[in-house]
Amino acid sequence: MDRRTLVKSAAAFTAAGPFAGLAVSDAVQAPPEAAALVAVRDKRDGVVRLHLPRGFNYRSFHDTEAPVVLTDGTLLPGRHDGMGAFAGPDDSVILVRNHEVNNPRPAFGPTGTTAPAPYDAMAGAGTTTVQVTRRGQVIRSFTSLNGTMMNCSGGQMPWGAWVTCEETVNGPDVGPDFTGASKVPLTQPHGYVFEVPVSHQPGEGQSARQPVRSAGRLAHEAVSFDPEDGYLYLTEDNFAFASGFYRYQPPSHPMEVGRLEDGGTLQMLKVVGIDNAHLEGAQPAGTTYDVEWVDIAEPDVLYPYTPGQTASTPNDTAIIHVSSQGWEQGAAFFSRLEGQVYDDGVVYFTSTQGGGLPEPGSHNPAGFGRGSGQVWAYDTRAQTLRVVFQSSGPLELDLPDNITTSAAGTLVVCEDNVNDNFIRGLSPDGSIWDIALNRLRSAAGADRSNDEFAGSTFSPDGHTLFVNIQASAGMTFAIWGPWRSIGV
Repeated sequence: MDRRTLVKSAAAFTAAGPFAGLAVSDAVQAPPEAAALVAVRDKRDGVVRLHLPRGFNYRSFHDTEAPVVLTDGTLLPGRHDGMGAFAGPDDSVILVRNHEVNNPRPAFGPTGTTAPAPYDAMAGAGTTTVQVTRRGQVIRSFTSLNGTMMNCSGGQMPWGAWVTCEETVNGPDVGPDFTGASKVPLTQPHGYVFEVPVSHQPGEGQSARQPVRSAGRLAHEAVSFDPEDGYLYLTEDNFAFASGFYRYQPPSHPMEVGRLEDGGTLQMLKVVGIDNAHLEGAQPAGTTYDVEWVDIAEPDVLYPYTPGQTASTPNDTAIIHVSSQGWEQGAAFFSRLEGQVYDDGVVYFTSTQGGGLPEPGSHNPAGFGRGSGQVWAYDTRAQTLRVVFQSSGPLELDLPDNITTSAAGTLVVCEDNVNDNFIRGLSPDGSIWDIALNRLRSAAGADRSNDEFAGSTFSPDGHTLFVNIQASAGMTFAIWGPWRSIGV
């Protein structure tokens, strides 16, 4: 069961068009006028998988339509999702990539005595680390975290780590989630963030496989970090309920200790003077809010259960344990907060179904939010929040998900809808344009153009955009070309 099939994109009702005002570099060139995308053949095998602007090329790798075995012997799972790119030796790039696998199953990865034990032996998600050239040729690859569940997105940390997020609260102490599958086989609670150190050496690039519990047990999506204030910012993608925007202050500054410590304080965003502001609803052009933060007294919870029996605590109860504490103090309602990125004092994040008619409460089983998507910006110094873009309908921007910035400051947004999926550029003046279009077909010829893009991230030198296809048969692309000529 895919939750995206529940989304009705045509239900977007918004009077406001795109808003101006991305606080990014003035050096960005104007985007081309309706730059045409053309069929481009994959450098791997000559098959057309993407449409790109003229002058661009790409190579795909780790295509799990056929079995892929990593350097360490890992049989690569699919569901390639969030991803970060870091500088490697000899102009290589080190990618740390999530795999959003749900439901109990044996953990992937090496099973030898020298391999770290998975967090949960019956959870099949985690991260893989891949060293590649700037043109997508794999040098080495290995498991760097296993035994987690639904690792959706995450974020790059400036001390040389990737923080990966579980988009679930599954566990042996919680009843079945939206799939209806039993969670009895699980051995650990889920719904946390985990740190993965970055290295091209398998022994050094291993997560300790310990969750940061004080950052909350919730449907985590993505994180970003402000190196000045020391806060980790977190998005929540709670499909059927209102989602929240959070910040976590660890007990020690990560830039000083070189890691993200547990035992800190979690807070949730509230609009000053407005209790439970319905920010999932359409916003007038130029809307800016002053915000404050409310404390979450109990960010982590474990429920009583009997091993071997279905837990009595409903999944819906567990998934709002954290957010309901914020709502009681007036925290704001958002629709499905997904990708985010930090850029020069501003955290940009997407609201996948925001921008339509406001919801009457905090719960909609069909998907909380009735728009085609919003992009928000939180100024960490001024503590202000504003809408920088709101889609007027699915033809303009259809359900934005993962997001990154180019070296010039342009936002690069991945779509996650049930029709054609694009990667789009978003300029400082609110203009939006196409960067790539999915034109995948399976080996048997089946149309896969509705498979979502995810994990967009640029190589440190800005040469290559790495991006994933998030599907059972996942794959990764390396895309390169004259970025500035298309306003990126």
